[in-house]
Amino acid sequence: MINIVLFGPPGSGKGTQAQNLIEKFNLKQISTGDLFRYNMKNGTELGKLAKSYIDKGELVPDQVTTDMLIDEVKKPTDTSGFIFDGYPRTANQTEALEKIVKEILNGEISVCLSLIVNDEILVERLLKRGETSGRTDDSNEEIIRARIKEYYTKTAEVAELYKQQGKYVEVNGVGGIDEISEKLFAEVEKIK
Repeated sequence: MINIVLFGPPGSGKGTQAQNLIEKFNLKQISTGDLFRYNMKNGTELGKLAKSYIDKGELVPDQVTTDMLIDEVKKPTDTSGFIFDGYPRTANQTEALEKIVKEILNGEISVCLSLIVNDEILVERLLKRGETSGRTDDSNEEIIRARIKEYYTKTAEVAELYKQQGKYVEVNGVGGIDEISEKLFAEVEKIK
């Protein structure tokens, strides 16, 4: 089983690249963004709570995110593994994910692939996405910059944990989509 943590700041292309990895390796994506949107759209208590943080440009607290993730991992699947997109973002989430993968999936995290993109490119991408997505957090440059800053502040420890395990790989997230995908595919092939 392949279990990938796909890492990168807001606007780095995690969602797009996750889709390409899914098709190539028969994986199931668990995107915290999708989990949040599903819960918010359906007005669940977890969704309302998540939205209150997202609208301010803040990251959702660990336990809310972890509870959503556990529900999703428990669903039956016939895939070769999972892509965790947007989770973990803290040391606590990293520990929780390793426990979930071990206890529920009888596996371990195979690799953490981190998409690296310059902040100004991230802001540009998110503002452009905000023009069509209707997402309030993608339409305000101040909120976008706060999200990016908070992402770096809170996730530095996660990168360090995966580096210590020898599972952290940085991939340049700027360029053509297919070009970036090929780099990611090559890293996954190394662990298969």
